[in-house]
Amino acid sequence: MDNSLIIKRVCAIDKRFDLKKGAGSDSVNTTPQYAYAVCSLISDSGLRGTGLSFTLGKGNDLVCKAIEYLAPFIEGKEIEELMADFGNTFNQMANAPNLRWLGPHKGIVHLALASVTNACFDLWAKNRSLPLWKLMLDLSPEELVNTLDLSYLEEILPREEAVGMLVQEKSSRKNRMNILTHGYKGYDTSVGWFNYLDHQLRDNVKQAIENGFTAVKLKVGSQDKLRDIKRANIVRETAGPDVRVMLDANQQWNLPQAIEICRELSKIDPYWVEEPTHPDDISGHKTLADKIHPVKLAIGEHVPNRIVFKNFLLSGSVSFNQVDTVRVGGISEFITISLLSKKLGVPVVPHVGDMGQIHQHLVLFNHIAMDHEALFLEYIPHLKEYFRFPVQVNDGHYRVPEEPGISADFKEE
Repeated sequence: MDNSLIIKRVCAIDKRFDLKKGAGSDSVNTTPQYAYAVCSLISDSGLRGTGLSFTLGKGNDLVCKAIEYLAPFIEGKEIEELMADFGNTFNQMANAPNLRWLGPHKGIVHLALASVTNACFDLWAKNRSLPLWKLMLDLSPEELVNTLDLSYLEEILPREEAVGMLVQEKSSRKNRMNILTHGYKGYDTSVGWFNYLDHQLRDNVKQAIENGFTAVKLKVGSQDKLRDIKRANIVRETAGPDVRVMLDANQQWNLPQAIEICRELSKIDPYWVEEPTHPDDISGHKTLADKIHPVKLAIGEHVPNRIVFKNFLLSGSVSFNQVDTVRVGGISEFITISLLSKKLGVPVVPHVGDMGQIHQHLVLFNHIAMDHEALFLEYIPHLKEYFRFPVQVNDGHYRVPEEPGISADFKEE
């Protein structure tokens, strides 16, 4: 059957959503507006590919403009031919000579690359009438690695080793397919936004547990550390000893503050402390990890690319990798970082700037194809009403998406 499909036009769409009072707030972003720089691929068959990158509103238009700059790399391309060697196209977009000066591999242009990359994967999956997770599982290891850009990783993850890792795990896939029956476990981030009052914390934690969640997250990073300690104790006392409690500082502390406060917060037995200090400070994270052991660190929400992830992972400071496909260069770079993380023995627990729409596919692939531990996936429900096929979470578990594509389509599209 001929399933050729030509990308005729690339459109960028600036979508912004106001949040209900207090939702989405953290120690740095006190009044956020959730926004997506959307890449829409219009094909000759009528199918559309939709990709996302995530911002907090202001500047979202700049990412949309950068999407237009990247459009010539894929306009006029046949989707199957494009994706058969997408790693090279990704490399060309990431290293476009005039645009590269604006990064490289970070900032506005890289966010645009994420949206374009995700749209290409969406159109590819729709062209094959498959959900993303199934498309990627159906690819041979060589075909999957052809979609990746492994440059600057040659000394630690050469192509032949990436292929070999996937080949090695293929024979045991059947042992992990049962996750498609019971779904992927989630954890509830929405219980503990920074601006929520104490009584809201208690009520939200109780509701999350009633809804089947066994892990919740609290935003910390207050100017007054006693507020953080009080709120952390409220969550721990309400949740009880068997529920995992994660703490997220959103980069608020300097290193001396992080050491002091993490030692205080260790008393509530946090499963991890997330983004405790500046996201580029690898040596600072290493010092902190050593000083507060056995408290564990989670990083990745603001790590922009596979090279910075390589250095974080090699430092030994990271216990949980929170790579986000709408922050790094999209699905292609997400999978590259997942392979790197698997080799270095660090579990991937993504940050979900896409509200889990794309990541619900990616964690299934990570678990089944790479034998990444199926820990849990962040759940944030605030934009569900806007997606055509929103994530479905029942009894604390993500239901397996069955619709073709990456689940990024909005209702009006």
